[in-house]
Amino acid sequence: MAQTKKQKMLAEKLGDNQAVHGFDDALKLLRELKTTKFDETVEVSLNLGVDPRHADQMVRGMVVLPSGTGKDVKVAVFARGDKAEAALAAGADKVGAEDLLEDMQNGNLDYGRVIATPDLMGLVGRLGKVLGPKGLMPNPKLGTVTPNVAEAVKAAKGGQIEFRVEKAGIIHGGIGKMSFSDEALKANFDAFVDAVVKAKPSGAKGKYLRKAGLSSSMGPGLKLDVAQVHGA
Repeated sequence: MAQTKKQKMLAEKLGDNQAVHGFDDALKLLRELKTTKFDETVEVSLNLGVDPRHADQMVRGMVVLPSGTGKDVKVAVFARGDKAEAALAAGADKVGAEDLLEDMQNGNLDYGRVIATPDLMGLVGRLGKVLGPKGLMPNPKLGTVTPNVAEAVKAAKGGQIEFRVEKAGIIHGGIGKMSFSDEALKANFDAFVDAVVKAKPSGAKGKYLRKAGLSSSMGPGLKLDVAQVHGA
């Protein structure tokens, strides 16, 4: 089958697909290969030496990307009274209790983060079957069940993202947009990798950070030199 012009360009630019790159070189190559008109997300993948089927090898956490995400995160908060007012003042998109529960039960789940005060978790628990599969269930370990909902809202709006290892031991995360500067993306990359390294579980054996890759929404996946990865 004949190659398209784009495929030929990719093949020429990529060369040996087994090659590994430093972060700066990989990002430069992604920029050179960009052919889309929209602002693509830059994504990191980390292959870890864990088996998440075992509870003591689960890797999950939150990290604040210092340069932000480039996305407007919609935040819903379960709170009443002063806490509800504080959440709204902090920029929450939707705040409520029984009314928010009913709204979500009716299928209105267009949120990137759901936060709750501890006293309303009994109410939120009724949404386990709809919030759980979407990764939106509030969790005290992730700081999304908290009496300080205002700070949680500010963090969600200010570049905080969640990471969680998948079945194959891989973590994926968006670290910003192609329109970001090299320095901004590098700062986000370092923060993301550092958080994953610090979240190393007690049950992890042998080499923890095994492989790393960098890609964009529509671009190729490039292998990173793990020896140069921050925190490795």
